[in-house]
Amino acid sequence: MNRSGIYVNQPAGFKAFVPTSLPPHPAININENMQKLLWDATLHLARLDGMAYALPNTDLFITMYVKKEALLSAQIEGTQASLEDVFEFESGAKLENVNDVVEVVNYIKALHYGIDRLDSLPMSLKLIKELHAILLKGVRGAEKTPGEFKKIQNWIGAPGCTMKTARYVPPTPAEALKAMGDLEVYMHKKSVMPELINCALIHYQFETIHPFLDGNGRLGRLLITFYLYWRGILKKPLLYLSYYLKKNRQEYYDRLTLVREKGDYEQWVEFFLVGVIQTCQDATENIKRILQLRETHQALLGKRRISSPLAIMLLDKLFYTPLIRVSDVQREFKLSHQAASNLINQFEKIGILKEITGKKRGRRFVYARYLTILGEGTRPN
Repeated sequence: MNRSGIYVNQPAGFKAFVPTSLPPHPAININENMQKLLWDATLHLARLDGMAYALPNTDLFITMYVKKEALLSAQIEGTQASLEDVFEFESGAKLENVNDVVEVVNYIKALHYGIDRLDSLPMSLKLIKELHAILLKGVRGAEKTPGEFKKIQNWIGAPGCTMKTARYVPPTPAEALKAMGDLEVYMHKKSVMPELINCALIHYQFETIHPFLDGNGRLGRLLITFYLYWRGILKKPLLYLSYYLKKNRQEYYDRLTLVREKGDYEQWVEFFLVGVIQTCQDATENIKRILQLRETHQALLGKRRISSPLAIMLLDKLFYTPLIRVSDVQREFKLSHQAASNLINQFEKIGILKEITGKKRGRRFVYARYLTILGEGTRPN
């Protein structure tokens, strides 16, 4: 047995890993390097949280980042969808890869649901199961008992592998249920460790327990944001690590494995803290770029004498729905088809919008510069 747990032989001839309860013993060694990373991560997180209040519409930015996070988290699990697909789906368009897109939409619903639910319910197994039921509703894995912990053994490995040849076999259903109970206790326990380190440990422990038959990766990434929001480290749910984990996918898996094999929590915590720092830096830079884009295009409307209240409202709408049709503008602002078409054409003429169908009917327009900023790193692999 090492510091993180033990592999236990099972009657069926495979070994399942049974993790030890948190916190680790001996305690996490916060050496000089980890202390510096912790300080930097805390500083960057506070700076990002503070920047949210500088935004003219914080909820808008959060809404867009939730979409990006949902997409990236689903892509880690193999979902083939793009940010454009998500906006197309929301506009009512018919898509060939609709099942992939619904997985992303479910993630968005789960994230919004969880943030609202935390106002009346603490971090708990009840909340975790509710979120899982939303994630898997009507998508791949819907037959694998959504909202319920596993009752049969699961494993991780290449397609077609068995429990004996799997890369990793998590604890049995009975051991997983006990481990999840211990994890719930740990989340509520007062700790002398910094919350960012606690968050790293909780994510590792959840992924190691793998309590559901499907959806563990997506839910584990959601728990990072929920835990920090619940603990008050984030005043707004702005930290989403999926882009970092997608870029470093193999290292992410290797480092989780290293904790199980060697009991080396420290290398995992440092990797996690680097992810917090990089994610905060990316988000802060993107906030600046989006604010600059909005300011530039507001000024352009004024310069071209298109700065009517309707034009300003359309520009603001594009930050919510960067893919748009004339009928959308007609319905949103209660305009005639001709008036809506004229407004769209003005935006296209000055380069804010770009027509993407090449057709004369059913035309769709994209706010390309905004989508470029938002969509960085979201192309399916």
